[in-house]
Parts: sequence; C-alpha cells; structure tokens
Amino acid sequence: MKSLNNLSLLLLATLFTMGLFSSCGKDDLPNNGEPRIRYVRITAPESSDSLLVGAGQGQLIAIVGENLQDAVQVWFNDQMARLTPTYITNTSLLVSVPSQIPITISNKIKIIFKNGYELLYDFQVQISEPVVNSMDCEYVKEGDVAIIRGNYFYEPLTVTFEGGVTGELVEVSDQEIQVRIPAGALPGQVTVTTNFGATKSNFWFRDNRNMLITNDPWSGWWGQNLVVDASDPLAINGNFTRITQTIGSWGWTEWIGGKEDALSTSHNLPDDAVLNPSKYNMKFEINTLLPYNGNRIKFMIGQVNGPDPSWDNEPYFWEPPFDTKGKWQTVSIPFENVVAHYVTNWGVRPQGYGVKIWFHGPGSLNADIAFDNLRVVSKVIQ
Repeated sequence: MKSLNNLSLLLLATLFTMGLFSSCGKDDLPNNGEPRIRYVRITAPESSDSLLVGAGQGQLIAIVGENLQDAVQVWFNDQMARLTPTYITNTSLLVSVPSQIPITISNKIKIIFKNGYELLYDFQVQISEPVVNSMDCEYVKEGDVAIIRGNYFYEPLTVTFEGGVTGELVEVSDQEIQVRIPAGALPGQVTVTTNFGATKSNFWFRDNRNMLITNDPWSGWWGQNLVVDASDPLAINGNFTRITQTIGSWGWTEWIGGKEDALSTSHNLPDDAVLNPSKYNMKFEINTLLPYNGNRIKFMIGQVNGPDPSWDNEPYFWEPPFDTKGKWQTVSIPFENVVAHYVTNWGVRPQGYGVKIWFHGPGSLNADIAFDNLRVVSKVIQ
C-alpha cells in the first residue's frame, strides 16, 4: 500500500509539473515570445545609458531587446555583419557595424532568426560625405585628366564642374579621383557627390580670382622676354612665362613683376587679404621641367622700390627642392607666411600693389621653370 501511495504522489507531482509548464507558454514570455529591439547603445559599461540612432563603420554596438537568442543574421543596409554566438543572448546582441560601403541605403537594421522571422529597426550607418581638399593642378585643359585629393570618395560618385557639366571618371580610390575635364567646364567650385552627400571644394577650378601676375596680356617691369605664347603645347591658361637659364649662387635674377603703376593687376589684391592674411592663400601654377634644386625664389608683394621704404629686405623665400617632373602643379602657400616679415608700411594701399619674383640665394640652379597665375584667394568659400 505504501508503494502505491508513493506512486500516486509521483504521478500527481508529474501532472502538476506538466500543468505548470503548460501554463507558462508563449503568453508568459516577454512580448509574447516575439523578438523585439528596445534600443541600441554603445558597449562601454560606464556609458550604458548612451543610446544610439546611428553609428560609424566598424563601431561595436549593443542591440538590446527581448527574445533575440535565435538571431542568425544581422544586416545594416545591404551589408551583413559578422555574428559571434557568445555575444548573443535573449536580451542583447553585440555586433560591429560592417566596414563595407553599402550600395542600397535603407537606414535599417534587419535581424533574421532561425525560423525565418525578420525584425527591422531604424538605424543609420554614419558614413562621411566626401571631403575635397585639393586639386593637383587647378588648371587642366578640356580632355585632360585632373587629380582631386580628399577622402571618403565612395563610388558611385560624380564630379560636377561650374556650368553643370560632369567629368568622366578615370580612376577612383577612397582618397583620390582622376577625372577627365569635360567640355563646358567653367571657372568655379568643383562638387563631388556620393550616396552619402555632396561637397563643394574650397578651391576654384581654373581660378581667375584676384590675379596678381597674369600673362594675358603681360604687364610689369620684368619678364616680357620670357613670355610664351598660348599656342605652345605646354600652355594651360593662355600665355605663361618660362625661364631657361643657369642662375648663379647669390646672383640677382629678376624674373616676374613690377611696380604697382606698371602692373595692370595692381588693384586685384583684396583689402581683406591685407587686413586678415590668415584667411587667404597665395597660389600659382608651376612646372619644373628641370628640378628646382638650388638657389631660392623671393616673393615680394606690396610696395616695390620707389622713394618710400620697401620690403626688398623682408621677402618670403620659397625654398627648394621642388620638382613637378614636367607637369603643371598648383602651389598653395598660407598668405600669413608670405607677409609674416612685412613689418614696415604693410597695409591697405589705394594706389595698388607691386609684385617682385626674383631668384636670389645660395647654390646655382640650372633652371627650366614655367610659371603662371599668381593670385591670393580665400581659404574658405562661404
């Protein structure tokens, strides 16, 4: 009889246990057992209350919710993330945002579970819009290839020039674009557009602003005999100047420029550049057909000679070495560096500004240098 009683108790316990489990079904699980994302946060414990609506490529994030334990795939836009099983629990999922660039942008996280269920959650992968830093040469002829440098050049992309024309892409990497210049490209900013934004350059293509030295037509005191006609195959912007001679050590060699009353461009320097030089760059195009590897080049802007004190002894020295290997290149020098030693009579000059560009320095130079388009332009275009 005792054995029978024990058996009855065991059966009752079994039935009770079965009833207990049957009563704790789907309805008693969080969210009725259906997967749910409550929020996304960063993984640092000390910043667990920092919730995210987006994250950068490669960033580790925590997806927090309920019934997540059966996740088998996590997608950000059209890129699948790599899952680590030990980082998956019923309430959280740790995953790194893929570094690959998405083609189709949905701004969603998609989690796929073992049973095929898909869960979507609004989330943005924060990919930088293009950064446009410079163009190797800001003067490039139609049909030739220009090189633009910067970052986040993610294809598909377009390069648009003033005039609304788009260049043909020759080669693209994350930090460099090679683009063929189209017909109809006008002076102005260049716009690079990707799926993640559009950025206008702070430089002008074929920049014709604030010219201090131009050879179309030549004006000044020095260098008329060095002007090369625009029909020359080397030309990139009309006439240019080219010096081909041996320059001796410490020999004065006058190259380009003249006093303000001799330059047709003497009033092209903006007053703001004089008053706020740190906001401006001095730029020019140069082509060293032989390396610039000796002597030095002096730039003087302001008052040139005359009865009043001048800056003859306070120039800016552009030092060698520099070699473009027979290609035109744009040189950009912060204007505050150019005028840093102008301690006498530097200021706004209603009568205009003279320019001197001379060779004078140590070491001889076998020079073959083409030069054009000296200008002072703003660093940032508003």
